Amino acid sequence: MDTPPRQNQGISAYTWLKKDIIRGVFPPGEKLLMSHLKERYELGVGPLREALSQLVAERMVVAISQRGYRVATMSLAELNDLYDARSQLEGLLLRLAIERGDDDWEAEILAHAHTLSKVVEVNGPDEVLDIWDARHKAFHQAIVSGCGSVHLLRVRESLFDQAERYRHLWLRETVFSEAALATKREEHAALVEVILNRDSPRACAMMREHLMTPVPIIAGVLERRGLL
Repeated sequence: MDTPPRQNQGISAYTWLKKDIIRGVFPPGEKLLMSHLKERYELGVGPLREALSQLVAERMVVAISQRGYRVATMSLAELNDLYDARSQLEGLLLRLAIERGDDDWEAEILAHAHTLSKVVEVNGPDEVLDIWDARHKAFHQAIVSGCGSVHLLRVRESLFDQAERYRHLWLRETVFSEAALATKREEHAALVEVILNRDSPRACAMMREHLMTPVPIIAGVLERRGLL
């Protein structure tokens, strides 16, 4: 990969390393050898240490005293806690959005729902995953954007980041399955209908159920891969 300008090297190291951890290039518990990282990313020790420190703060990497860094382990307890926290917060944000959202908010939801449901021409399975994931995130972001709270949205983003490794396992099980994608399209269409009807209790209950459905799927993947 091309070496970025010096001022961007720390950002590049963080972006590349985080993506590789999320995608399982470096599995849970693996020691992150500086010599390997320097070779893989063609970067010096400084930017890599900066990236590792940031990923430690995000709990994706663990610093080992005098012994370097390891990828953080994964667990069913963390999986359940992260997804429960996300679904509880998403319900709050959705309730606020339904109370505060205007016509522009409704239009954004419809636009992103339409984009997510469209079939696109892509070059391979990884591109399918990237495109669907980006549109899926944008759809859910459009829904909660109506809440009007910058601080709550930042907390949501932090929880989302911490759950990314688990989400990626679910994405690979979902995006490459026509049946699973069809189910998701139905869930999204039903969500949009109740949200636009401003049916807050029903919409919040449906959103929580929607966000919790990946948990047993992810747990099964973790067990099959021996990651627990």
